Amino acid sequence: MADRGRQRPVGVVTRGTTNPNRLRRVDNWIVETCGDRLRVAADPLVVDLGYGATPVTAVELRERLAARVRADVRVVGLEIDPVRVAAAAPAADPPGLTFARGGFELAGLRPTVVRAFNVLRQYDEREVADAWRTVTDRLAPDGVLVEGTCDELGRLAGWLLIDATGPRTLTLAAKLTTLEGPAQLAERLPKALIHHNVPGERIHALLRALDNAWHAAAGLAPFGPRQRWLTAVGTLRSAGWPVLDRPHRWRHGELTLPWPTISPT
Repeated sequence: MADRGRQRPVGVVTRGTTNPNRLRRVDNWIVETCGDRLRVAADPLVVDLGYGATPVTAVELRERLAARVRADVRVVGLEIDPVRVAAAAPAADPPGLTFARGGFELAGLRPTVVRAFNVLRQYDEREVADAWRTVTDRLAPDGVLVEGTCDELGRLAGWLLIDATGPRTLTLAAKLTTLEGPAQLAERLPKALIHHNVPGERIHALLRALDNAWHAAAGLAPFGPRQRWLTAVGTLRSAGWPVLDRPHRWRHGELTLPWPTISPT
């Protein structure tokens, strides 16, 4: 039951599976992409929404942000399941890291950044837009939601950057040393896109073009998967896809594009 006077948590309990370092790729991207928002924030508050059965990814997020963005960053892990909140209590390190019961309503908090990973994957696609809106309506000014999914070890991932106006970008990321081909990324698309990877949809065209570019760069395999990925992304950009960022981000196995480029038709 919600605390007296506080809005009842919005959402449902997820499966909760997680692993250490599972969210390292998105955390590093948050440091790079959202770091300036936190540096200038009056209250550098970050919410890890639906951290799972163990608090390890919330602990890691706080450590990474404190080391690389600002030391006084505050991370609050929110879970709907009170048992998970109680289990996380020993990992708390207030005021930098705390845990509370809450869902998409953010337990009354007004964070600058919300990370919600592997949460909406278990929802129906028709519920996604309302979940986004519930979160973004409660963000601090200029706040953002980073929502996406990844595999169990964090080797394949996809996430959206969302603000008060809606989705802004899609980022796909992979551990290049284990990547067989970009087509693998299809299984880790965010919920809003995963069912649209079919002919005639923009996301399908993107993944097909990226996969073709990867295979066309097969001759670079002896020089390592990073060089092959850099060449494939460069080929994609030369073909007219509005790839964002610069090669220093591509080197990490990332690819970011504006939302209108890949949004469902």
